[in-house]
Amino acid sequence: MSDAPDRESQTEEATEKKIHDSLEKGDTPFSREASLFASLLASLLFFSFFLRSGAARLVAALQNILDQSGQYRLGEGRNAALLLGAVGKVAGAFVAPALLLLIVAGVIASVAQNPPRLIAERIAPKFGRISPRAGWSRIFGLRGAAEFGKSLLKLGAVGLVVTLVVKGEVAGAFLLLASDPAALADHLLDIARGQLASIAAVTGALAAADLVWSRIHWRRDLRMTRQEVKEEQKQLLGDPMVKARMRSVALDRSRKRMMSAVPTATLVVANPTHYAIALRYVREEGGAPKVVAKGQDLIALKIREIAEAHDIPVVEDKALARSMYDRVDVDMMIPPDFYRAIAEIIHFLNSRGAGRRSP
Repeated sequence: MSDAPDRESQTEEATEKKIHDSLEKGDTPFSREASLFASLLASLLFFSFFLRSGAARLVAALQNILDQSGQYRLGEGRNAALLLGAVGKVAGAFVAPALLLLIVAGVIASVAQNPPRLIAERIAPKFGRISPRAGWSRIFGLRGAAEFGKSLLKLGAVGLVVTLVVKGEVAGAFLLLASDPAALADHLLDIARGQLASIAAVTGALAAADLVWSRIHWRRDLRMTRQEVKEEQKQLLGDPMVKARMRSVALDRSRKRMMSAVPTATLVVANPTHYAIALRYVREEGGAPKVVAKGQDLIALKIREIAEAHDIPVVEDKALARSMYDRVDVDMMIPPDFYRAIAEIIHFLNSRGAGRRSP
């Protein structure tokens, strides 16, 4: 059974996590045409600014070596090494700018497409890469066909441009027969530079199109099935059943702590059955009355039951209980809006001697 993804079922766009994981693994969109375009630009720079002067220095240096050829006795190993070293040094000075430009252009082309990353998994040996079956599918598969089509398009476009440029130079070529032979090299250099500039222009257009295509193809490869999206959501947010169970356990623990604090209250404000707010106010502790518990329906009845069991006065005030329930939280002091109403209740309880704690 094939492990290849079912393209028809991959209907969902890649999530941010899928994209991030892909980038971390080194699976990034990359255009080879952009690197080729950068190399051509580097070559064009070399032709335009370094080749003429570099060639002149190279010819002068080689001529100097030939003029002093009598100093080198090739029969002796030391002199042969010196001659090769001198020629290598001159040739290296001529080639070095070209190599440097190509290296810099290649690095810029790669870094501009994707930030550099060191991915050990990408450089690890994989036997699947040398598999004839995998190689066959890469060559004759859909991607191989696309790459072949791109190569044909590139070859055709470059061939057309070269043909047009060469046709434009045919007339000038006959004039060279009657010109100064010393100017022939410069003219040939100009022709080569023009050809290279034309090829670079075509390759630049192809590279721009390939950059867009490579990113579209990359995003298409990262598409996910609906089941994959659901599984990822579970991993990120957790299993809904487990989360619901954890919330239930946390709520139950919080409710138990709240109920254990009800005996510390000094009064409970409630409507008959729906709401109950347990408050603690002790003058020596300072501050406004503090909410130690609140609840509605069954929890409200349980708060009243605990309060009555501990001889804590329960004051029924429907409007006050309802409005306080929406605005107070456990372990917070009551808002200033309720100071007057609660103060009147406390004064009433004190005048009757109902509170078992002296406020």
